[in-house]
Amino acid sequence: MLPTVRDVLALDAVRRGDPRVVAGRDRLDATVRWVHVGEVSDIAHLLRGGELVLTTGVALPDEPDKLADYIAELAEVGASGLIVELGRRFVGELPDALVKAAEEHGLPLITLCRETPFVQITESVHARIIDNQLEELRASEQLHKVFTELSVEGASPAQVLAQVARLSGRPVVLENLAHQVLACDLAGRDAGTVLANWEARSRTVAPSERTAHDPASGWLVQMVGARGQDWGRLILLCDAEPTPREIVLVERAATTLALGRLLERHQESLERQAHGTILTSILSHAYADPEEAAARARAVGVPLTGRRLMGLVLRLTEPVDQALDGQARLGELAEATAAACRDMRLPALVGALDQNRVGVLLSLAPRTVAESVLGDLSERLRAAVPSRFVLAAGSVVDAVRDARRSLLEAEQVADVAVRQSDGRPFYRLPDLRLRGLLHLLRDDARLQTFAERELGPLLTYDAQRGGDLTRILRIYLDAGRNKAVAAQRAHLSRPAFYDRLRRLERILDIDLDDVESCLSLHVALLALESIRRDAR
Repeated sequence: MLPTVRDVLALDAVRRGDPRVVAGRDRLDATVRWVHVGEVSDIAHLLRGGELVLTTGVALPDEPDKLADYIAELAEVGASGLIVELGRRFVGELPDALVKAAEEHGLPLITLCRETPFVQITESVHARIIDNQLEELRASEQLHKVFTELSVEGASPAQVLAQVARLSGRPVVLENLAHQVLACDLAGRDAGTVLANWEARSRTVAPSERTAHDPASGWLVQMVGARGQDWGRLILLCDAEPTPREIVLVERAATTLALGRLLERHQESLERQAHGTILTSILSHAYADPEEAAARARAVGVPLTGRRLMGLVLRLTEPVDQALDGQARLGELAEATAAACRDMRLPALVGALDQNRVGVLLSLAPRTVAESVLGDLSERLRAAVPSRFVLAAGSVVDAVRDARRSLLEAEQVADVAVRQSDGRPFYRLPDLRLRGLLHLLRDDARLQTFAERELGPLLTYDAQRGGDLTRILRIYLDAGRNKAVAAQRAHLSRPAFYDRLRRLERILDIDLDDVESCLSLHVALLALESIRRDAR
């Protein structure tokens, strides 16, 4: 960073001259790009701005108006200041005209009361300027290396922002053009404080340049986009004027984000990523305080506080041949869900939970009827998405801390519904009846022991002989113990089917005419189906 006039006055080479500021004291923070020694009165045309001029004054005119013109010309070209050594031309003090003109034009004017070798001042200042330039060059090379590696690795926006926060020590936010937060790294700051009322605050900061610092907010704002199409803003929250290194940092980070976006054709959108991150963090207990989840959701335009919340999970029911095809179809489902929620004016977090499921957290108004919303959403999605899917819903909850329970319930309902999809618009836990209960208990050792106790001998018989008696038992029970219907479904003659039933009774040592025995076997078969499918 370039030194200021104040920094120059603090150098030993200058202090030995007993410097005194006689005008422009409020402009001592002006940066010094170079030091120029000049003993001519028309020096202004030789300057380019940012120079600190040193002179003994021997060539300056006597006339007050010409002295004022001399100061005016220096100010006009952007000189940082003027240092005059007393003793050769001016003794004791400078002419009033010179001081008055410097004060009027805001040009720092300093006198040196002792004779001072100007070469020592120029060497000291120039050495500092060059050292700072070298430091900035090294920092730029480091940033180039860091962000090149991120680009090559295909880093996510969260990873890019993590590096920005680490290198700057400041909070950084990536938002879309609607001023909703896509990703952020708060550098240890409180999320509720940093992201509070984000959209309204962001709308008040509208610099005209692609990279600009807004003094009122302290934000360093960098547009993000490529090929003439901007899609977001990268904002570094600064406490003071940003350093050149910080400006280069946000510029390189924005370039990396833009490049990543161009390479993201087969990946979900940044907004879906932002929503998905919040949803998976809620499910994994990543937020120690529910208010942090609420603050992050509010920053992406989804209010959770004071609303009724309902978790949804959507799962594709058709197999896919390739991973990319499945990812594309899941992304299509997520985007269609987000669009449907927008059309319904329904605030919602929508994002992929994994390679198979899309998660949704609906934010409902207090008097909204959940079943009506689910029916409307399902109808819109089935009209927009060609792929077959199931829509599963969890319970409606009244607090952010209970959102995880609703999402987990929706996951469990979806896991069962995808295996017994009967074309319903949506599924809730009561819709799954006994199958839903058994699916919830599938990891319970007692249920596994029950299934093994009821069906173990039959499963062993089929395994050893390559038989199909377990299938016959399922067909018989699914037919409501109607032997004629079951025989037809099994594609067997009645005598052959009856013979298999008698064999079943011998192996299991039961009477298939006993209702309670058949009920127990039916529950065991459903439990076994849930256990086996979950283990795949």
